[in-house]
Amino acid sequence: MKGIYIKMNILFFTLLDFNSLQDGNIYTDLLGEFYKYGHNICVISPIERRKGQNTYLIEEERLKILKLRIGNIQKTNILEKGVATLSIEPIFIRGIKKYLSDIKFDLVMYSTPPITFCRAVDYVKKRDNAQTYLLLKDIFPQNAVDIGMMSKQGIKGILYKFFREKEKRLYAISDYIGCMSQANVDYIIKHNREINYQNVEICPNSVEVTDKSVGEEIRIAIRKKYEIPLEKKIFVYGGNLGKPQGIDFLIRCIRSQKNNKEIYFLIVGDGTEYSKLESFVNEHSQDNVKLMKRLPREDYDTMVGACDVGMIFLDHRFTIPNFPSRILSYMQAKIPVLACTDRNTDIGKVIEEAKFGWWSESKDVQDFSNIVKGVSEEQIKQFGLNGYQYLKENYSVEQAYDIIMNRVGKKNENYCK
Repeated sequence: MKGIYIKMNILFFTLLDFNSLQDGNIYTDLLGEFYKYGHNICVISPIERRKGQNTYLIEEERLKILKLRIGNIQKTNILEKGVATLSIEPIFIRGIKKYLSDIKFDLVMYSTPPITFCRAVDYVKKRDNAQTYLLLKDIFPQNAVDIGMMSKQGIKGILYKFFREKEKRLYAISDYIGCMSQANVDYIIKHNREINYQNVEICPNSVEVTDKSVGEEIRIAIRKKYEIPLEKKIFVYGGNLGKPQGIDFLIRCIRSQKNNKEIYFLIVGDGTEYSKLESFVNEHSQDNVKLMKRLPREDYDTMVGACDVGMIFLDHRFTIPNFPSRILSYMQAKIPVLACTDRNTDIGKVIEEAKFGWWSESKDVQDFSNIVKGVSEEQIKQFGLNGYQYLKENYSVEQAYDIIMNRVGKKNENYCK
């Protein structure tokens, strides 16, 4: 029944750097679903200045990806990141005028972060009378306040008020807002009374569902390749290692299992707090932890499938709900999830109610320790299967596509007849 909709020209804004819809992330998978059903896709996916490349356009049938050169936003100091973030709007508008002026867009989709797409979104909305759909992945600036990176008081309060107005403006120009979970929906409505609550809905992180579990032979081979113990339960964390992840708590959790000979921690990731974790690993002779900055994409996916439990960490101070997309890779690999988060994030509720893992508050090391020590082989197998089934039923791009099209799609009357 997806063919009942009239084909649209869709423009998508993101800060994610990719060159193809086959890159395999939550945005390329979703856009791939729109492409599959005949829509014309244009993406603005920037390249940061550090890469030394100029702006260029990738063109394929029904697909254009504009690689706009912008300032450095990732893995840089806060001043450079701030300047680069504020310059996004005029750069995006100039890029649209120069490269995409001949296309009348029906729909503009965009994600947060950042919240500084406002003027660019508004420009296309007014120029083309386009509908707008926000994929809300981050609630900024409150998340920065929660973890001490910003303040509502004093001089820093001026910066908070500036970005809070940007946030409100972004919500105001969005015809519809898709949130990652019910807790996100509730938070946005409660703290932004001017929003029409009927236009806020759950549109969760989603992927093109693929079975990424591995067999015994591959499990042994990939563990041997990276010198990961064969006989131990491997608890893996893959992703960003920054302030939002609460790295101090992660370190305390690892230390609590120093004498546990049955488990092993594999941490794969990079970020502003990587050096803190690296210093801990180098300074303490703990032989059941391995830290790696990165793995080749194919090897990483295989490694996750060869592990036993996937971990998620979020700082306990968050008052805003989060829903890390990292959980989807664990579910595709059919391994259970151990989520250590704040109390406002509802990912733990989802995990426990669907019986595909465990939740612990991310300041309770003893609870974490009790969970780790209690994980059984039977639970690993059954929870992993439960997670994959829940993924298929709730987090597929087919479902996300339907949610969005039910809002913005125009019915093809000839098809209906």
